[in-house]
Amino acid sequence: MSGATRTRLIRSNTTTAVAVAAISIGIAAVLFGLGFAAMFELIALTGTLVGFPTLTLLGALLVVQGGAVVTFGLGSRFSVVETNPRPDAGAVAAVVFALVWFVGGGIVASQLFGLGLVGWLPAALLTGGVGFAVTVLPGEDIGSTAPAGAVAVLTGLVFLSDLVGAQSVWGLGWEQQASLTAEFMIPVLTVFCALLTGWAAAKAYGGFGARGRRAGAYLLIYLNAGAIVTVLFSLVAFTLFKGLPGLFRGVAVGAGVGPQSTISLFGFGFSFSLPVAWPFVMNGVGLLNEFNGVLPAIVGTFWLVVGAVLFAVPLGVGAAIFLTEYAERGRFTQVVEVATNGLWSTPSIVFGLFGFAFLIPRFGNGKSLLSGMLTLGFMLLPLVVITSREAMLAVPDEYRDASAALGVTKWQTIRSVVLPAALPGVVTGVILGVGRIAGETAPILLTMAGGVFVPGSQTANVLGGFQFTASPPFVANPQLLEATSALPYQLYALITAGVGASGNVGNPDEFRWATALVLLAVVLSFYAVGIVTRYYFRRRLNYE
Repeated sequence: MSGATRTRLIRSNTTTAVAVAAISIGIAAVLFGLGFAAMFELIALTGTLVGFPTLTLLGALLVVQGGAVVTFGLGSRFSVVETNPRPDAGAVAAVVFALVWFVGGGIVASQLFGLGLVGWLPAALLTGGVGFAVTVLPGEDIGSTAPAGAVAVLTGLVFLSDLVGAQSVWGLGWEQQASLTAEFMIPVLTVFCALLTGWAAAKAYGGFGARGRRAGAYLLIYLNAGAIVTVLFSLVAFTLFKGLPGLFRGVAVGAGVGPQSTISLFGFGFSFSLPVAWPFVMNGVGLLNEFNGVLPAIVGTFWLVVGAVLFAVPLGVGAAIFLTEYAERGRFTQVVEVATNGLWSTPSIVFGLFGFAFLIPRFGNGKSLLSGMLTLGFMLLPLVVITSREAMLAVPDEYRDASAALGVTKWQTIRSVVLPAALPGVVTGVILGVGRIAGETAPILLTMAGGVFVPGSQTANVLGGFQFTASPPFVANPQLLEATSALPYQLYALITAGVGASGNVGNPDEFRWATALVLLAVVLSFYAVGIVTRYYFRRRLNYE
């Protein structure tokens, strides 16, 4: 097609064809969004949308989208539009379309026509073979558009013809009596057809060939990235919506409404009341409390993360410095790299069992905050080593050579050149690790958790618990050897174990969702601190 003569017809219709392909891409994006909205029940399949029944609208859009894609392929084949297709759509597209038509043919034969194993398997093989042939035998324009467009058209017709209704259910015939519902399958089919036809429309928009393949790949990446971001924001928004009523229950602002606090300084005590009363984050649990809260769990989570970071970061960065700057790169460093990657992939319950079997017997045979700190520190350590080592390896050797040329010692070079340049990468690794350990439940359950509803008077006072002794180790802190609560464990007990359904905790659902929201806020706070720290060091590096 690249050598074809540009006729008057081609020149006049090319711009229109590109506009049609662009509109088809837009319809694919709309279908993709509607499919996800229906999947998360933001729109009802039994309701209406812009004045039309939702299922009818989805079916009509699928038919229009599939027809536009097929029409563009035919227009390219008959030289109505100027394109540059390859001889075939490629092996990957052929395999994908063969699988799509194989599965589709089998589903139609077994579910809509009620055929058994003898009936659906030949139908599936036949439709899969047709899909493979239509993709491979014609040129890229027909092979990329016809199979995708036909899937969308047939799916849309099924929606329009009421062969599949919003209340349809298909049994899978398993002993567990599992079944598929239309409320799940219709959104999934819509999203799938949107991706398939969107990819074909993007290839058509790019004129097929290398440019078209690149456009199709970009569209799939953008749609999937947008879906991931949308799902994440939706989860956060859903947690926020469900948790805010319980979180702000009983909040009061005014002089003297908050809890009374006492500060001792040089033998003098100062008492004052905070101007804010926020029961859920300022109270523990008590029989006389009007509103109960999760302050001990918040404090326990904070000290867990701080203790794990203080334990893991110096050891991890030190190990990375040795492996990168001092140890020769050979079998030893390869073994350490494999070991650290394996440890980071180890399930958290294994670390919890390690803490339960190894740490608890050495700290008084009881669950304690210190055992939880060290267990989570061991979980964090491999990632700190991996990311710190990669960040140091990314520092150009020219920096080290220039420092050595000035007569600076190796350690001074590491301290003044390598570490500052690698610090943003190290901070990034710590941020990722904190995001994991702050929400872990299994290690806390086995090593630290001492109760779900802890009175506010039993909040861990780590800073005030240090005591100086006349015998080794000369410094002791009984608070570190006490069991306490943490937000992940408390949320686990509230939801999984059903704790909190009675008593004066308040509405159980509100309490659970508010706890989840506080846990999310604590984790995001650690992320925010890490991001600000990374940004600060990057600015310092740029200025220097």
